[in-house]
Amino acid sequence: QAHLVESGGGLVQAGGSLRLTCAASRSIFSINVMGWYRQALGDQRELVASISNGGRLHYADSVEGRFTISRDNVKDMVFLQMNSLKPEDTGVYYCNADPPGPRRNCIWCDWGQGAQVTVSS
Repeated sequence: QAHLVESGGGLVQAGGSLRLTCAASRSIFSINVMGWYRQALGDQRELVASISNGGRLHYADSVEGRFTISRDNVKDMVFLQMNSLKPEDTGVYYCNADPPGPRRNCIWCDWGQGAQVTVSS
């Protein structure tokens, strides 16, 4: 049973937008930092955005100014608004704690199926 379920991926043309949603089956209130990760084909998974409970934001240079991460601790959801998408944004997007679980900061945070994002040129 996946505890983190991503949705909202799809095929979009360059310049378009998508909004990803991560629904957690447990409370994320106690997890200080949640993040969105991306894995392109043949590449390692990388952190693209993170948000702390205090509202501290971090973005990878490649997405700065185009992506916006947010979280809703009441609904146990994390979101990623992606604008001005580029072909190099193509990949599978996952949410997890930062650093990713399962580990002490979130013992139930395992990798879900992810959401496929494909950006055509």
